[in-house]
Amino acid sequence: MHASTETPGGARTLLLPILRVLIRCIYRIRALGLEQLPTGGALLVCNHVSYVDALILMAACPRPIRFIAYEAFHKKWWLGWALRRLGVIPISPRHAKDAIQRASAQMSQGALVCVFPEGEMTRTGTVLTIHKGFELMARRAGVPVVPVFLGSLWGSIFSYAERRFFWKLPRRLPYAVTVSFGQPIPAAEATSACIRQQLLDEGERTFQLRPELQQHLGAMAVRALTRRPWQTLVVDYFPTRHALSRGMVLALAIVLARRWRRTMPGRRIGIVLPPGIGGTLANLGVVLADKIPVNLNFTMGRAAAEACLRLGEVDSVLSAPALQAKCKEFPWPAQTMDLSAEIQACDKVALLGWLALSVLWPSSWLVRLLGLNKAGDRQEAALLFTSGSSGDPKGVPLSHRNIISNVLQVAEVDIIGAGDAVLSCLPLFHSFGFTTNLWFPILHGNRFITVPSPLDTKRTAEAIQRERAAILMSAPTFLRPYLKRVEPAQLRALRGIMAGAEKLPPELAQAFQERFGVPIFEGYGLTETSPVVSVNLPDPAIPTRTAGPQHGNRPGSVGRLMPGMTARIVQAETGAALTLFDTGLLLLRGPNVFGGYLNNPAKTAAVLQDGWFNTGDLARFDEEGFLFIEGRLSRFSKIGGEMVPHGTVEQLIIEAFHLPVEEGQPLVVVGVADPVKGEGLVLLTTAAITAEELHHKLALAGVSNLWIPRAIHQVEKIPTLATGKVDQRACQLLAQER
Repeated sequence: MHASTETPGGARTLLLPILRVLIRCIYRIRALGLEQLPTGGALLVCNHVSYVDALILMAACPRPIRFIAYEAFHKKWWLGWALRRLGVIPISPRHAKDAIQRASAQMSQGALVCVFPEGEMTRTGTVLTIHKGFELMARRAGVPVVPVFLGSLWGSIFSYAERRFFWKLPRRLPYAVTVSFGQPIPAAEATSACIRQQLLDEGERTFQLRPELQQHLGAMAVRALTRRPWQTLVVDYFPTRHALSRGMVLALAIVLARRWRRTMPGRRIGIVLPPGIGGTLANLGVVLADKIPVNLNFTMGRAAAEACLRLGEVDSVLSAPALQAKCKEFPWPAQTMDLSAEIQACDKVALLGWLALSVLWPSSWLVRLLGLNKAGDRQEAALLFTSGSSGDPKGVPLSHRNIISNVLQVAEVDIIGAGDAVLSCLPLFHSFGFTTNLWFPILHGNRFITVPSPLDTKRTAEAIQRERAAILMSAPTFLRPYLKRVEPAQLRALRGIMAGAEKLPPELAQAFQERFGVPIFEGYGLTETSPVVSVNLPDPAIPTRTAGPQHGNRPGSVGRLMPGMTARIVQAETGAALTLFDTGLLLLRGPNVFGGYLNNPAKTAAVLQDGWFNTGDLARFDEEGFLFIEGRLSRFSKIGGEMVPHGTVEQLIIEAFHLPVEEGQPLVVVGVADPVKGEGLVLLTTAAITAEELHHKLALAGVSNLWIPRAIHQVEKIPTLATGKVDQRACQLLAQER
């Protein structure tokens, strides 16, 4: 054990090559950054994903590696024999000092030593707490620390993917794994925050190399839908229940796509439809026609809608007569086609033929017959528009890589199981609804149930109960009415709710848990990130007697980052780098981050620099990797030299006056120009609150005078968008008018 690892003994010399050959028969290993490995001693710190992590590392690295493992493993005769032959250093709470001394001695002699600083295998698919013991080892030995990331290993039979170890079939053989060795970090600089940062960076690097991300969205959909063509894909609850199988959806979409290639000359095709069979067929058909779907917000004002049509160069729109009659203010183009009529015009013989081919033919033949490009990658696959909550809507082209990667990321965190039915009611012009409620079920194989409006609480609850939906995706604004209009028995099948688009009030989550026994898992996303950035997860089960509890969620946070994403925290004023644990401006990078706004280089340059996307949000991470959003930079006012967060002030007022949030947002705080202090706070509220009461209650709560709004205006309703977000722009105008 004390000998140098560069000259291994006889038993190790025999055992190591055998293990390398065996592991390479099962895994196809790609090693990155080997040229960065120091020639002398170093400490490797690696994420812990599966039971074969050490074997993968041994096969990937040309130099021998000494590993540190729990002493309890050495006491199993069959495992202990192999660990001793491989020179594994045992560690336990009682003998931690001895293990650190031995590891430091090995590294001082020029050896590579590897430690898994999380201390246990992840059961969430994300990096857990980085414990600080490695810092002492590296500094004692005076050697650099090399971050190592095992990419794509989550999903192998030896990981906890699909919520179990071992008892699952291999997804493919050989199984592709990427091992990425990062830049060596001097021992004095290698803190837990620094290592978490570097592991996120290496994880993003490995995820970007996944071959699936280069595929065409339509070709991937064809392959997915032909796997189980007889299974139900979509159940539509408007006006009555209708269901279509995966094969029938594909056949109909193919017939429509071939028709639209002839009849729609434009590159981008507008879609003005609610979620449902029609919206699914329209989007899939347009993509299979190798055109770009543009789901348009039919609730925005006429001027904004005209700007979107003009910016997207959209001349043709697919819709329904009922929606046209309802949305008379929408600027319908001359070529607005009725989707129902388009379906009725389909050749029935051709439809049956394509249905038969989807069942009988290999999917690769279908893709070739449809003339789809094999690679989509960074080409535009869809065009969405930002919500316009704080300004004019901006065009956000999402690439094939963006959408496919976000589907894979959501699938990898296992919040939605392969057999789960998903209730979809979010609008398709909203990025959350577009990716997770449309493309995710198509590509991942889930059955999804659609209700045309998230405001139709009664019909949504009935659909959940009848179809036994396991997951509901919604926004807090749309969830509030459930507390008064829905019976607990109607939501009994739900395992959880994914909530996004706006901050989740803690009292709403608590009320939901108490009434329905259903947890709400808050997430965070932006249109520019396709959209999911992070999400809280259920706490994973404890599968073995030796395993400890792990946290999948943390109240107040928006969860951990999606796999393949990395982040930076910088000072808002100067852009200077901070640690992940400091509060500052959040920058993101990953395969789901868009490439720039449509025809708007100035705004693109303002938010994208060297691949880093400036979210405009102030945030921080905790030591377990949970992300906390402290507020939007635009929702802070600088008053008397102090940055005052509007969201925090709103929460303080709600708590001070015990305002109910079940029926909607009761108030909003905005900043307006002030000739003396630069900015002043204005409170818009639906409640009857006087200035004296506000000052008295907030002063009792210890709130600074700078944080107390000087003007109060009572309004009938807080302006909101169709997505459920507060319309900050309308609130700002309302405050200025008052």
